[in-house]
Amino acid sequence: MIDVSGMVAGTRAWSVGALVLAVADALAARFGSCNVRGELSGFSRAASGHCYFTLKDADGAQAMLRCAMFRRAAALLDFAPRDGQQLELRGRVAVYEPRGELQFVVEAMRTLGAGSLYEQFLALKAKLEGEGLFDVARKRALPRYAQRIGVVSSLGAAALHDVLIALARRAPQVGVIVYPSLVQGSEAPAALVAALKLAGQRREVDTLILARGGGSLEDLWAFNDERVVRAVASSPIPLICGVGHETDITLADFAADLRAPTPTAAAELAAPAAADLLEGLRALASRLSRGAERVLAAKAQRLDRLAPRLAPPAARIAAQARQLDQLATRLAAAAVRTRHTHDNALRALAVRLLQAAHGHATDHQHRVQTLAARLRALDPQRVVERGFSVVQTPAGTLVSDPRQLVVGQALRLTMARGSADVALASVRVEP
Repeated sequence: MIDVSGMVAGTRAWSVGALVLAVADALAARFGSCNVRGELSGFSRAASGHCYFTLKDADGAQAMLRCAMFRRAAALLDFAPRDGQQLELRGRVAVYEPRGELQFVVEAMRTLGAGSLYEQFLALKAKLEGEGLFDVARKRALPRYAQRIGVVSSLGAAALHDVLIALARRAPQVGVIVYPSLVQGSEAPAALVAALKLAGQRREVDTLILARGGGSLEDLWAFNDERVVRAVASSPIPLICGVGHETDITLADFAADLRAPTPTAAAELAAPAAADLLEGLRALASRLSRGAERVLAAKAQRLDRLAPRLAPPAARIAAQARQLDQLATRLAAAAVRTRHTHDNALRALAVRLLQAAHGHATDHQHRVQTLAARLRALDPQRVVERGFSVVQTPAGTLVSDPRQLVVGQALRLTMARGSADVALASVRVEP
């Protein structure tokens, strides 16, 4: 039975939720896991870490597919997705029930045509990193105030224009020398190496900028070439690599002394803004002026404090003359006192010397008298005067032992009042 509205009587009516759920089940059964290719558009990353974007056909068709990549899968990405990239996604088709919208839940993604190139990128990165080309210790500080900056880039590149505009705006006092080179294609690596070598040989700039605009991995592949990376690492001039946009990473970035997210940022890092330098100079001049004022004020205050202590020269001379007169008077008085003291000391010493000399003379006189008395007591004449006689040979030898004598020998006897010559009659020797 059909009613006037055209609806079939007795036909089951789905609720919205049930129909959406049934469609989701059907899609999950048919497209539980599949791959899809297209161009990335409207990419955004929520605070939760989930990523949302749209995938559209690369040939310009109107077909579009809403995609969601949850935080767990997004954390595994080894590149930064950006609009316009050609991607291949792996995931499942599902229905977002609150709005009944079809969406593709992404489990993994990779850039189209970048598979083998990216593997080469990782292999070369590991090799050069193992050789120490990317060590932080090799990085050099950029000159703080560069006078000339060199730019290695294509003459027709927008990146070169951006660098020149930024330097002209920020630091017009800095000179710029351009070393032209191809930046894309099979001949680009050799051209880049030659330009870097030329800049290093001339040594006419303080800082070197390697610049190129953004592009795909294939477009930027010249800056992943081993020859270019080694030339960047061995550059005798501090080098900033400003290749691509913020999300673009090349091996030249790792080898350079500093990586800039864009060519314009590289120019800003190479030379400080003239306005900032002038402002710094004004600040330094102000500090110098204030410091000089403080020093002068302090010296003036000290001078004010010292001024009252500085008397007129005539008064200082008169005071010095009075002081000299006083010193002369004290010196004369001291000389008189010293002379009197020395005179008294000399008189005392003279008295002591006389007393000592008299004492010594008396002592010697007494000693001489004693010795004279002892000598007189030992005088043989005194013995003779007491009744003794001295017996001598005619030669004058004293006879003290009978054994010196022989019978008939002539002898001389000396007595108190004369002498006598005798002849020896006999000799007796006491036992």
